[in-house]
Amino acid sequence: DSTENGFSFKGIKDYLDCYRSGKLTPAQVAKNIIATLEDCDKSTPPLRAIVQWDQEQIMLMAEASTARYRNKCTLSYLDGIPVCLKEEFKVVPYHHRVGTVYLGTEPETEDATVAKKLREAGAVIIGVSNMHELGTGTTGCNPNRYHKIPRNPYKPNCFTGGSSSGSAAAVAAGLCPVAIGTDGGGSVRIPASFCGVVGLKGTFGRISAHGCLPLSYSTVSVGPICTSVTDAAIVYSLLAEPDPLYPYGLKQPKATLSDMCAPDLKGLKLGVDWTYFKACDAEVVSICEKAVWHLQSLGACVVEVSLPEMEEVRVAHATCILSEMRDFLQPDFNKHFHEMNLETRATMALASQFTALDYIKANRQRTRSMAFLREIFAAVHCILTPAVPSTAPRIYESDLVTGSSDLSFTVRSMRFMQLGNFTGIPGLVVPVGYSAAGLPINFQVMAKWWDEAVLLRVGLKLEQFRNQTKKPSIYYDILA
Repeated sequence: DSTENGFSFKGIKDYLDCYRSGKLTPAQVAKNIIATLEDCDKSTPPLRAIVQWDQEQIMLMAEASTARYRNKCTLSYLDGIPVCLKEEFKVVPYHHRVGTVYLGTEPETEDATVAKKLREAGAVIIGVSNMHELGTGTTGCNPNRYHKIPRNPYKPNCFTGGSSSGSAAAVAAGLCPVAIGTDGGGSVRIPASFCGVVGLKGTFGRISAHGCLPLSYSTVSVGPICTSVTDAAIVYSLLAEPDPLYPYGLKQPKATLSDMCAPDLKGLKLGVDWTYFKACDAEVVSICEKAVWHLQSLGACVVEVSLPEMEEVRVAHATCILSEMRDFLQPDFNKHFHEMNLETRATMALASQFTALDYIKANRQRTRSMAFLREIFAAVHCILTPAVPSTAPRIYESDLVTGSSDLSFTVRSMRFMQLGNFTGIPGLVVPVGYSAAGLPINFQVMAKWWDEAVLLRVGLKLEQFRNQTKKPSIYYDILA
């Protein structure tokens, strides 16, 4: 319950309160969303969070939910809740373009597993969200004709982060309290951090990626972007289970939310590698350090740990993700080269320089890094880091036309992300403050494989650290 004064994002509970009290129906909310979707793309600059939506589809789902509330037979906590999915997922009847102009020429006829589960839970899918072309970057900059540049709701002249750019922008701008993204190199956690919302990357295989373009099969995890840790927990508990169509998660232990609401953090050991932690902008370090002491004040024990071979992890993760993407996109690169954004072409050309030997060595490093983590997680429950070393970068005029390619920024933005993608451990990012310029700063908690419950427990306490939430400069109150 958020009882504090001032601005607070509208979350799942706010929607449910309206529906249960009869103040609003899902159908009325859907009409507000449709009006907002029309409005936010006519604004200057356009928000470009949702890139495909269909009024009829939205109303069909919302009216069905309204009838369920009337008959008191709702399907789940997500019944009537507006959600969007990254364009990387197949969602009927939209085009599965994955941020390109050449994929998804026909409307989809089959849902990805997560889209199917959300429908079965009664959620109202308001459309598919913008993304960095083929998930190849961390800014969200996509100048092609179907997508354009999504804007950061906190500062519209700044990037949202990528590649789940539209998902984070949609949640921060109030279009929907829940969005689904994919994360192969920080693609859920970076945009959630730049847009000041919560992002969860599940353990590799925890949430099914069936029906998602298999760009990099060994690094990509699926996860929710939400306005609060509680909402992320609700969505996680609904989506996290084995899927016979997705082999990587078949042997997973049951997802639980055990001890999530414990009154304090007593008994938890939180690991920090301070040298690694502090390699970021001064403003980010300052706020994130204070967040660590906040967790300690709640009874957690902060332990110094050493994360070995992080430079090797960085290079090996890049080798793995780029080699796998290049392998999968080989036919596209040959056939659709001239239809790709300039940045994608450059990235794919770079990826083609890796050899089989590089890929094998990178995977040997993965085995080493996973062994190091097993030792670390025998001593601590979580590893703490800032989420991203800097705040959202600004958009230049030229980016709108030709796109943006800044390799040093890409590498730096992924600094605290790659360990989770490379080894498959889960990570949660939570907003903890703002820079002097008013841009969001997030904090990251990582845990051992399948232990998302401890992340959510720490995340709930981390949310209490920030004394106020600043209202984004683009924000739509759908329930008003």
